[in-house]
Amino acid sequence: MEELIQLDQELFLYLNNLGSETWDWFWVFITHKFASIPLYAFLLYLLYKNYGLKPTIVTVVLVAGLITCTDQLANVFKDYFERPRPCKEDFIAEGRMLLDYCGSYGYFSAHAASSMALAFYLGNILKHWYKYAFVSLIFWAAIVGYSRIYVGKHYPGDVITGMIIGALFGFVFYKLQQYLVKRFA
Repeated sequence: MEELIQLDQELFLYLNNLGSETWDWFWVFITHKFASIPLYAFLLYLLYKNYGLKPTIVTVVLVAGLITCTDQLANVFKDYFERPRPCKEDFIAEGRMLLDYCGSYGYFSAHAASSMALAFYLGNILKHWYKYAFVSLIFWAAIVGYSRIYVGKHYPGDVITGMIIGALFGFVFYKLQQYLVKRFA
């Protein structure tokens, strides 16, 4: 386990130090939770355009449940494992910390989990009408995940775990959405 932790720290420092001041503003923007609002609004429009009102309402209610599940599960993991974030460790002096607030524990990344959950959920729904929707949303989720490493908030292992858990939840909620839309909308 110590070797795995050491590898995660080394990979964190490598990925975190790839950054440059020229691009810092972009990654700080991407990692902010409100940065994706225009994307969400556009996806809501696409859902309504292709689905109509009732299925869109079902889909949005499930989005709220999906985000709640991934976020709360991340909090449970953080409280259980109590793994300090990289920005709380001494070796952060060798890396880059771009945000003032660090937070206590980091395993696993709720940002990575929620963005990947949404990507899997909405990507699977929208791919029926838009060929590249799934791949585009997965790419977006990966960018959000990397932003957490770039700004110094999470280890790669935190992000990868979050993405895996998010993908699983996204797929389960997609199946639930398909059932509910067929049954009630």
